[in-house]
Amino acid sequence: MLKIKKALVHDWYTQYSGGERCIESFTNIWGDFDHFTLVDTLTNEQREKVLKGKKTNTSFIEKLPFGKKKYRSYLPLFPLAIEQFDLNEYELIISSSSAISKGVLTRPDQLHICYVYSPIRYAWDLYFQYLKESGLNKGIKGVIAKYFLHKLRVWDVSTANRPDHYITISHYIAARIKKIYNKESIVIYPPVDTESFTISDKKEDYYVTCSRMVPYKKINLIVEAFSKTNKKLVVIGDGPDFKKIKKLATSNIDLMGHVGKTEMIEIVRKARAFVFAAEEDFGIAPIEAQACGVPVIAFAKGGVLETIKGCFITDNVIEENTGVFFKEQTIDSLLGAIEFFERHERSFDKQTIRKQAELFSKERFEKEFKKTIEKLYDRWRNKMDDNSLIRESHEKSVYE
Repeated sequence: MLKIKKALVHDWYTQYSGGERCIESFTNIWGDFDHFTLVDTLTNEQREKVLKGKKTNTSFIEKLPFGKKKYRSYLPLFPLAIEQFDLNEYELIISSSSAISKGVLTRPDQLHICYVYSPIRYAWDLYFQYLKESGLNKGIKGVIAKYFLHKLRVWDVSTANRPDHYITISHYIAARIKKIYNKESIVIYPPVDTESFTISDKKEDYYVTCSRMVPYKKINLIVEAFSKTNKKLVVIGDGPDFKKIKKLATSNIDLMGHVGKTEMIEIVRKARAFVFAAEEDFGIAPIEAQACGVPVIAFAKGGVLETIKGCFITDNVIEENTGVFFKEQTIDSLLGAIEFFERHERSFDKQTIRKQAELFSKERFEKEFKKTIEKLYDRWRNKMDDNSLIRESHEKSVYE
């Protein structure tokens, strides 16, 4: 199916994370994409996994001084760069976008479907937080940054009509797309490698969280909360905020930094519960924890409301529940949820929790995405054929 020329456009290939997992599934479905991206620094092993070994067509950003490592410094040039890709020979274009790839130029006789992780977060919903954390909320550099982010927002909205269809990762992001672009979206939850995560019969007396240490992940909140207890917490992950968070940790908190996938899975499997305090667009880590049969204690906002069957501390725990929600990103709210969980811990069933995670498997994603794209393509192809017949009929009537 879909034996046509296809292009796959991704913002940048600089690490293996959530977006690249989706690309991996796209190339599992169809292995004949030609690939386009601003910058590509994948290792050979990552390229084989994500792109099935295929090379990418990169932009001029990569050729600028320090373009591969400092590509974000060229943010004002991103719209220009993405518009330089010549996609004229492709009938189907799929863009994979958390920033600018949705803005590629296509013709009316090409089908462009965009899989959106989020509209540009640092230009929209994280705008003020981004400026503050980057030290760009004042001074001449701040003025320049605000100007370019304003121009980026203008460009982002002006390109909202370039994709023919939007598919997105959660209803939470679909609402954001509607707000910013005034476009409806199809929701297809992204793939999670649930098969690698399994239930353990052995449980140990600790909680776990796993995340890159950046401000919006709120690892500092989790660490501060546990520092007020004698409960053991294991923290997996590193990042820019690691040193700051380390200063907050008391003796009952073990900051492990980066660990391999096998070790990470083993730690998560044996935990009493997984703690998650971020407002995420989707949130893969809580699903991985559930795949281990581990309950999740999560902040009740964002994608987790769609992936965890949680209860609040004012609710009764029922057999379908897979976690506990806390309402505010505060120490007291989180500690209240932990205390509630411990009172009802035996009510959470491992197999029920695991079953919830399986709803987000890689296999499910690939089947659903393939079916959706083929349906959209067939509908578009029929419409194009009908338009062609109408034009032929009109031309015939004019010249007879």
